Amino acid sequence: MPELSSQYSPPSFRSLRVFAFDPSVQTDLDAAVINQLTLRVRWEALERGPIGEYLEVVDVDPASGCGYAPVDLNDPHLLAQDGLAPSEGVPQFHQQMVYAVASTTIRNFELALGRSALWGTRPLPGGRYAPVRRLRIYPHALREANAYYSPEKKALLFGYFPASSSDPGRNLPGGIVFSCLSHDIVAHEVTHALLDGLHRRFIEPSNPDVLALHEGFADLVALFQHFTHPQVLRHQIARTRGDLAQTNLLAELAQQFGMAIGSRGALRSALGEPPPPDEATARLAATVEPHDRGAILVAAVFDAFLAIYRRRIADLERIATGGSGLLPQGDLHPDLVERMADEAAKTAGHFLRIVIRALDYCPPVDVNFGDFLRAMVTADHDLVPEDPYGYRIALVEAFRRRGIHPQEVRSLSIENLLWRPPSDEDAEALQGAAFANVEKLREYCPDWGFGSDRIAAHRQSETFGRLIHGWFHEPVVQSAVAGALGLTLDAAAPRTLSRSRRTGLPAFEVHAVRPAHRVGPEGRARTDLVISFTQRRFAFFDPRHQESRDRSRRQPERSDFLFRGGATVLVDLETGRVRYVIRKRILDRRRLAAQRAFLGGAHGASLAATYFGTPERAFYGRRRGRPQEPFALLHRSHGEGRRP
Repeated sequence: MPELSSQYSPPSFRSLRVFAFDPSVQTDLDAAVINQLTLRVRWEALERGPIGEYLEVVDVDPASGCGYAPVDLNDPHLLAQDGLAPSEGVPQFHQQMVYAVASTTIRNFELALGRSALWGTRPLPGGRYAPVRRLRIYPHALREANAYYSPEKKALLFGYFPASSSDPGRNLPGGIVFSCLSHDIVAHEVTHALLDGLHRRFIEPSNPDVLALHEGFADLVALFQHFTHPQVLRHQIARTRGDLAQTNLLAELAQQFGMAIGSRGALRSALGEPPPPDEATARLAATVEPHDRGAILVAAVFDAFLAIYRRRIADLERIATGGSGLLPQGDLHPDLVERMADEAAKTAGHFLRIVIRALDYCPPVDVNFGDFLRAMVTADHDLVPEDPYGYRIALVEAFRRRGIHPQEVRSLSIENLLWRPPSDEDAEALQGAAFANVEKLREYCPDWGFGSDRIAAHRQSETFGRLIHGWFHEPVVQSAVAGALGLTLDAAAPRTLSRSRRTGLPAFEVHAVRPAHRVGPEGRARTDLVISFTQRRFAFFDPRHQESRDRSRRQPERSDFLFRGGATVLVDLETGRVRYVIRKRILDRRRLAAQRAFLGGAHGASLAATYFGTPERAFYGRRRGRPQEPFALLHRSHGEGRRP
């Protein structure tokens, strides 16, 4: 159906009804009243499906050979009543739900990063990549207890399955459970797709934290989005009397799914006491399954959130109790609940933006939890230099209590955790190579503003990337900038480095070029150009074989795995100053040895072999024509794909 008459300005938002959590909450007498809410989704021209600028919902069911009629969200009757009413039995509502929740998640990313979102790319012959305009969403793609993001298809595939017949929780024994009706699962999977669009090397398991960060980060986004729904927040604040460390819906993820597979509760929870100090590091080291390890990251960030929330409501509790801090028995006053809910929403919004903004401050390869902590601390410090409530201190303390310690720092003080600006020598080399002409940077900087043509922005970014690659490939600047970026461009470098066929010199890639526009709480604005450089090296499990191939005259055609290095460079577009170079050195022997041990199974079962078939397949993508689908196997192995 065409859009309404163009003589009127379109509204800013489209209102659509969804489940706040999932259908199982409808059977909870206390919480059912809050389980239906209306999301205000950014208005856009929609085709039946829905199909918009970012998303395309395709409702076919391969298992049954059935296709469902696409919903028309432009129908006047649906526009007048905020879309279809929540229903488990109406496929068109399922389509509406995935579109509304996915659109909300995308918008949260864009507001935090200050630019339009782009999905990952598809490889083309010749080493080039094609941009993907729309992420496809299949609400009924699988007849199993699974839901996952497919990097190969650039799509979200949701499953449905019968609940456990022996221990279904609030579900009907054997009743059908649809993962696409879980608010948390939809937000989680969309986050995987958004993260893959930003850092496509983050699906390569080079250390125990990489896949765990993917899973934990997706859980954090879904978790903090709970706090954007006022009616839900007020209800849970009142029920817990303001103590969000108690068991509550806000801190749990995918309740229906977890109960349906026999887990007797939510699939995952952010609550839980940290281990004793003398056990925290050992427990982290012993936890290698990505969901379980990611849960440690989630718990650490949520602990920090709770600490700041308690600090922000301390004055309200003093006022309400006459200074005693002991709340009276019975229900809290509605005004107190309202104010506590406001503080919880504000704090959760701050943490959601902190974790998303940190993505621009992460190294482009081989990221770990310590890197992510430093990225959060630096991103927040950049935008909010003053920290009166101690957000950054709370994060550091929570990570320490969970045994997460950044590498290569002398202490856990905020000053030591901030990424350091490049040395004067490195900064001078980088400025001379590419960033001295600020006007040229602004001229070529891709336009990723809200409402801009996203595909044109991607192509502009590629063009700028090739230009930057040319600047850094000039022989006169190679030796100066290579060390600054953690790369090597020396002809005498090990032969295991991937080399240019044209020059025979070590090759490197300008992996991504993107702007970041951010505005702080006092109107403080910052615009950076974020550039990622990467380089790869052929690597072998046998160190002796590695050394011999390093010295060989010929470059190896195959290897046991690929080892990557590179750097994320942040350039101030106002001054042209290189503010940060966040790098992983390509010739770092200790990091190579750690990756060799990890992929070889020194940490237990090799994750590469578990989720990708073999270490080689983990990095070379296809093998015997089969696509690489890490999240399908990753989720299946952890219960999401388990048949009840």
